[in-house]
Amino acid sequence: MLQSVDLTKKLNRGEYDRELMRLQVQVRSLAYQLYVRRRPMVIVFEGWDAAGKGGAIKRLTERLDPRGYQVYPIIAPNGDDRNHHYLWRFWRRLKPPDEKQILIFDRSWYGRVLVERLEGFCTEAEWRRAYREINEFERQIVDFGTILVKFWIHISKEEQLRRFEERRQIHYKAWKLSDEDWRNRAKWELYVQAATDMLVKTSTRTAPWTIVEGDDKLYARVRTLSVVVDVLKAELDFVPPVPRPKSGKRKKLVGGAKHGGKEHGREHAEKRRTRGADEATKGKAGRT
Repeated sequence: MLQSVDLTKKLNRGEYDRELMRLQVQVRSLAYQLYVRRRPMVIVFEGWDAAGKGGAIKRLTERLDPRGYQVYPIIAPNGDDRNHHYLWRFWRRLKPPDEKQILIFDRSWYGRVLVERLEGFCTEAEWRRAYREINEFERQIVDFGTILVKFWIHISKEEQLRRFEERRQIHYKAWKLSDEDWRNRAKWELYVQAATDMLVKTSTRTAPWTIVEGDDKLYARVRTLSVVVDVLKAELDFVPPVPRPKSGKRKKLVGGAKHGGKEHGREHAEKRRTRGADEATKGKAGRT
């Protein structure tokens, strides 16, 4: 499955800027409809280390009202989270739509069938059972009225290495790279198998997966925004307005038009001509 993903898809900077602005404005309009209608939305981001999940989330939320969304960066469970069923920590983070309309999970409950499976943090019986538990969990929140969108951002092994090296060499990106990232990379093929199993067994009619081609970050960001817009348009039966592209040209104002429009500009120009004629007349009289 993942081997057949076309990772050559790209956008140039001009296309990216135009599409990003258009889609962000539409997402903002659709998010307001979620608020008005009291509909919750949950967006899940999964994918390889350095796949660009954070960048996609940043562009998705950039123009949203911060009072209406929340991002959960999911790490290893600790405290009370370790003493409960693994889905409990996600259940308790779900909020009513009058409080937060959009909840975004940067990694999610799918850790049970990915990292926990491969690192031995759960038994084989537990991660095999998790496919059914996750499907039932997602069916429950969708039946409640939640709009659920799931993204797997896919990149090539070569692109991941390039991004790792970039992070290691650029000081303000170095914090993003850890020894765990390198250990996970060493198990690339095992993760490919685990991710494929996950996508096949948990992509349902209720909660389908969207695989995002991520080697080009610009394309991946626009793709995720486009999917969110399409899903919301269909679920809400609402078509958001499309922003008009900026021409990049400013109209030249005549005279003082900026203070009172064209009529004011013409008046201003007429006064200047009259004043000039009077001064010329006075000049002639003085020479006489």
